[in-house]
Amino acid sequence: MQQITLKVSGMSCGHCVNSVEGAVKAIGATGKVDLAGGTVTVDFDETKLSVDAIKEAIEEQGYDV
Repeated sequence: MQQITLKVSGMSCGHCVNSVEGAVKAIGATGKVDLAGGTVTVDFDETKLSVDAIKEAIEEQGYDV
């Protein structure tokens, strides 16, 4: 397992947290958003997912990574 922290802009509320964490979960990883810090920490299996795939899933929700 690998862990990364990504800076995510545009998050401002609980719905944003759910969107980002849900997008990460949908592709097989787990994410924990720090709304105040504007980041998401993601744990993922690097043999199954790439950092680019994680970024793309979050960006598809309308956020900048």
